[in-house]
Amino acid sequence: MSRVRVSVVVPVYKNRATLDELCRRLRTALDGAALTPFEILLIDDACPEGSSLVARALAAHDPRVRAVSLKSNAGQQRAVMVGLRLARGDWVVTLDADLQDPPEAVPGLIAAATPETSAVFGGRRGRYEPALRLLTSRLFKRTLRLLTGVPADAGMFVAMRRPLVLRLLQMPVRRPFVVAMIGASGLDVLSVPVRRDSRPHGVSAYSARARLALGLDAVRCALECRWAPRRSPAPPPDYLALVADPGLEGDGAS
Repeated sequence: MSRVRVSVVVPVYKNRATLDELCRRLRTALDGAALTPFEILLIDDACPEGSSLVARALAAHDPRVRAVSLKSNAGQQRAVMVGLRLARGDWVVTLDADLQDPPEAVPGLIAAATPETSAVFGGRRGRYEPALRLLTSRLFKRTLRLLTGVPADAGMFVAMRRPLVLRLLQMPVRRPFVVAMIGASGLDVLSVPVRRDSRPHGVSAYSARARLALGLDAVRCALECRWAPRRSPAPPPDYLALVADPGLEGDGAS
């Protein structure tokens, strides 16, 4: 297996309009910061609107891009866990595909890490959503901070060292929530301010009900991680079972 310095894991659902620009900006940012070799993993969460076709076209033209399709819609968190399972980098960065998290900020997250730091979050700044959504999001994140100790501005834009990634993959949680799992790891984390942009295309895939369900999953995951050491050991989930063709995707083919 060839060494990869940075893996960027991107869950993809209804993002066909932004994938080309996302990959272009990631390549420019990582090349410019000499964070090479790198790979970009586009994890298609069974999108019904053709995102997988765009992802595979990008992979066909650039061997640093890997397109992975899930058998059925598994949700953002499981899609990310699949990406973590397939990532080969010393650093693994996760971010959304909608361009609200600026790809140009990736090198800054990695550069901010001290030798003791296992994860660096892009701390959310700006008015990137309607006021009510921002308020409920901030209340939820403060709750998550109380439960797990993660920064109050932490989201899915995060750079992780490989040992932390391996620890997350071994957690026997039934409904993963990556931010809560990072907090439950007990390792050193920090956040640096990153101004988020408004969504340039489309609308959020999360309705109010879906956001509530996701929040409950996060709290459940945080409590599960906290109490797991007191229970009998359980095997971690087999995230590759979600991949449409694990024999193909697992070896780095696109």
